[in-house]
Amino acid sequence: METKPPFPLTDTNADTEIPPVRTQFLIFTLFGDYVMDRSGEIWTSDLLYLMNVLGVSERAVRSALSRMTRNKWLTSSKDGRRSLYSLTERGRTLLEKGGRRIFEPVFTDWDGQWHLVLYSLPEKKRSERHQLRTQLTWLGFGRLTAGCWISPHNRIDELSNILAELDIEPHVQLFSGQYFGPGAVEEMVRQCWNLTELEKQYQSFLSRYEEEYSDCQERHSQNQYLDPQFCFIRRFWLTHEFQSIPLIDPNLPPSLLPPDWIGFTAHELFDNYRALLGTYANAFVSYVLAKYGFTG
Repeated sequence: METKPPFPLTDTNADTEIPPVRTQFLIFTLFGDYVMDRSGEIWTSDLLYLMNVLGVSERAVRSALSRMTRNKWLTSSKDGRRSLYSLTERGRTLLEKGGRRIFEPVFTDWDGQWHLVLYSLPEKKRSERHQLRTQLTWLGFGRLTAGCWISPHNRIDELSNILAELDIEPHVQLFSGQYFGPGAVEEMVRQCWNLTELEKQYQSFLSRYEEEYSDCQERHSQNQYLDPQFCFIRRFWLTHEFQSIPLIDPNLPPSLLPPDWIGFTAHELFDNYRALLGTYANAFVSYVLAKYGFTG
């Protein structure tokens, strides 16, 4: 006899607004938020069920899984007719690096030191030059001049790994030092980072989730029922939509930011809303993984 679920499951086809995004990125989000901290692996049936709850079709998921396996982000093993998916070392490294940037705490303890990357790569290393620029942006560096990028963060460990992977150490120099002008530091910051556009993205995020968070918080404080499936869906999209912003936010210290920087408010809402939904969302995922005995 089937055990009665600890909470009612709502209709898996309930209205869910799906942002225009590649299914591969959704699978990465699911692994990063719910699979890595458990066994690190998930049966196809469970993955398809959770993605269906999110409104993603089986066809799209299977196509993405095949592509991610070919690209060595995932690996699969068989148990009869069932397939078990887990992250490869490459996939796990990607999610761990992304997690460190997405959940990096606000940078308040700055020593005033700027960290510089200077490079001059020959034309035959054009691809490596493009990859280096992409990685520098991802680490929060800003382009000061052609071939010179800066950051208030000391990213020496990450940079050393990137330079070794790209095999470009002879073409790059790393420096640290203070800024003495003659221009204002605020002007240099505006030159290196588009804070106006970043502010718009944070405002859009707040406009989308602020009222919803307030309503959910009030229901929680009054001990009203919060549907675990809804909490899983909302927490998933909350995380997925927010995580692209820190990857373009250099996480500058408050002294380099405009007064009342909106990014602090957005980060606080994100952290608090995730925490509020977390217990219910994780309970839902645990129930799904255990319901059919597909925990692996």
